[in-house]
Amino acid sequence: MRDRVLIVDDDMNVLAALKRTLADEPYEVATANGGEEAMSLMKERRFKVVVSDERMPGMTGGEFLGFVSTRHPETVRIMLTGHASLEAAMKAVNQGEIYRFLTKPWSDVDLKLAIRGAMEKYDTAEKLQRLTKLVKNQSVELKILERRFPGIIRLDRDERGNLVIPEDMSREEIAEIMAECEKENHT
Repeated sequence: MRDRVLIVDDDMNVLAALKRTLADEPYEVATANGGEEAMSLMKERRFKVVVSDERMPGMTGGEFLGFVSTRHPETVRIMLTGHASLEAAMKAVNQGEIYRFLTKPWSDVDLKLAIRGAMEKYDTAEKLQRLTKLVKNQSVELKILERRFPGIIRLDRDERGNLVIPEDMSREEIAEIMAECEKENHT
């Protein structure tokens, strides 16, 4: 998936400034003028990171990020607001599972670092999900092999680290396992 960022703010000047700030970053940046427009964009394409203002007419940033958390839980969420209060921050974190909370006026460096960190968080979670699926699949394959060839998943090694094949395993069984492994390596 491409590195996409969605910026949501009802102030067109803020959207333009944030887009300029990220112009030299390797992201595809989309903007939305509020929560409803952002929700429509999220139906069309996936975003790794969403940066949303808190105070917007119609739907607050907290409400929008809560929607994102429910419908697109993999998307990393950042709140940006000019009206920072502890209460607003806590509410946003609780409603939308916010990754970072930044205030206006923002520091370009802090914003870039927050988005970069959010991208890394997304990529790490995606990689973990892929690896978890791979481990589960391999576990199933090992269980199938163990049923067909009892004792096969028990690996014994000699003093040099070479695998030791059980003495009671026939040459035919070894050949069958080797052929199956070769077939798996070529698919």
